[in-house]
Amino acid sequence: MRHNDRILLSVIGYVSLTLLALLCLLPFWLVVSSSLTEETAITLNGYSLIPSTFSLEAYRILFEFPKDMLKAYGVTIAVTAIGTLIGLFLTSMTAYVLTRRDFRWRNKFSFFFFFTTLFNGGLVPWYLMIVNYLHLKDTLVVLILPMLLNVFYIIVMKSFMGSIPDAITESAKIDGAGDFRIYYSLILPLSKPALATIGLFIALAYWNDWYNALLFVSKSELMPLQYYLYKMLGNMDGMRKAMMQSGAVVTGSLPTESLKMAMTVVATGPILLAYPFIQRFFVQGLTIGAVKG
Repeated sequence: MRHNDRILLSVIGYVSLTLLALLCLLPFWLVVSSSLTEETAITLNGYSLIPSTFSLEAYRILFEFPKDMLKAYGVTIAVTAIGTLIGLFLTSMTAYVLTRRDFRWRNKFSFFFFFTTLFNGGLVPWYLMIVNYLHLKDTLVVLILPMLLNVFYIIVMKSFMGSIPDAITESAKIDGAGDFRIYYSLILPLSKPALATIGLFIALAYWNDWYNALLFVSKSELMPLQYYLYKMLGNMDGMRKAMMQSGAVVTGSLPTESLKMAMTVVATGPILLAYPFIQRFFVQGLTIGAVKG
């Protein structure tokens, strides 16, 4: 009897999770379907899960200048990779220092980091500091530096590292290991769930960032993907003139709605590939700080 109950419970669980997964996939499928639908069909019938009139016009316009698109992809990938690696290194190292009981100033530094989340210097002073004092305008560094450290991620990482038994670091000290060796060889391997979770959040922030490019980037070769798509959508008339000058045939109005959906697919598609690699760590990392029963 218990065996049958377990089977029934497993079937109900799998069916429920499958339906939930399909519901989560529906919005993305709707975006893909709308990007492959003709603009007039969207205008008349609205969005649908199956393209009523199939069209690749939005993607044709989107990749009308493939070199610019690939260049924007390259900038975004470089900024995301470099920013995520450096951000994870600084976040984890800061959190490790703040968890060390033999660091007498750890509570004061923790309060200092938390205090910075309560106040903001303002947009104008920040802009002047980046442009006039650090001279980072129109450089790749300006796309990485502003989001390199996040106090919330430091607090989360600190909470996770604080759950690692002190006996591990004490035994390493007895064996003669230094602080950096303990951090690199013991703390980081034990912190993989937190590193994977926070690394994903940092990578998503860099991948989706367009605001810093709007403020500090004027060179086309330094435009990240999101800002490139933002400019393309905001300058439809300029894109139309550029297409006409390049010899492309433009008839009717540009597919605004389907173009938005195509941009969404192009912008979100590659970052989805990161999820399978860190999925096994992600669930465990999300439970950081959870109450144990």
